[in-house]
Amino acid sequence: MIETGLDGKVVVVTGGAAGIGRATALRFAAEGARVAIWDVSGLEDELAHAVEVAGGEAMLQRVDVTRAEEVGEAVAAVVERWGGIDVLVNNAGIVRDAQLVKWKDGGVAATLSEEAWDAVVGVNLKGVFLCTRAVVPHMIEAGGGVVLNASSVVGLYGNFGQTNYAATKAGVVNMTSTWARELGRYGIRVAAVAPGFIATEILRSMPQKVLDSMVGHTPLGRMGQPEDIAEAYLWLASDAASFVHGTVLSVDGGLVPGT
Repeated sequence: MIETGLDGKVVVVTGGAAGIGRATALRFAAEGARVAIWDVSGLEDELAHAVEVAGGEAMLQRVDVTRAEEVGEAVAAVVERWGGIDVLVNNAGIVRDAQLVKWKDGGVAATLSEEAWDAVVGVNLKGVFLCTRAVVPHMIEAGGGVVLNASSVVGLYGNFGQTNYAATKAGVVNMTSTWARELGRYGIRVAAVAPGFIATEILRSMPQKVLDSMVGHTPLGRMGQPEDIAEAYLWLASDAASFVHGTVLSVDGGLVPGT
């Protein structure tokens, strides 16, 4: 059994109320971590209870990661309660899918709206920037930490109808590489996870033929589960990955784009 070294560590998980974020919070809790869960909704007493049953301590905070003031206040509250932050998991993300230009019957039928672009960039890119900027000074003072960012295979390969989402996830890859160069000297490791098709609520609402196509692109023949990504985050944050820095770990079942 791997010794993770996460017992008693303080972990912040953004977008932690459901899906991959919830699975990640519970997985860290199972290692004895103290977990601050940030989200804009879904922060019920049941979630805190689940963290405690798993073996950790919980702190639920309603935070809009696109608002610097809210992020700063949330960081201050975590530090006041637990003394610092050891791991930041920048998991929060949204989708607002649309083709750049949808052409039909000889004319423009629809376009990707500016509102949809701004919303996705705000959460998926600006939110990662704001949260990391607020947490890193505390990690530097403490002599180290781990920052983990949610990218996507879409950020590596692109995807039809996801100009905004793909752009943000590619941006996360490059922020990860940049921060690895900047922060390694302070003992702060930075890495990203690039999930493939994961069975979250968003995907479960899609037509079955679309889901079947996703599975057909995945050599392992199934969609991933939120717990698969949580395990990747846990390993990257653990002592077992102490020399893993600046990397993007694809957790995608061997996804083959375009097949």
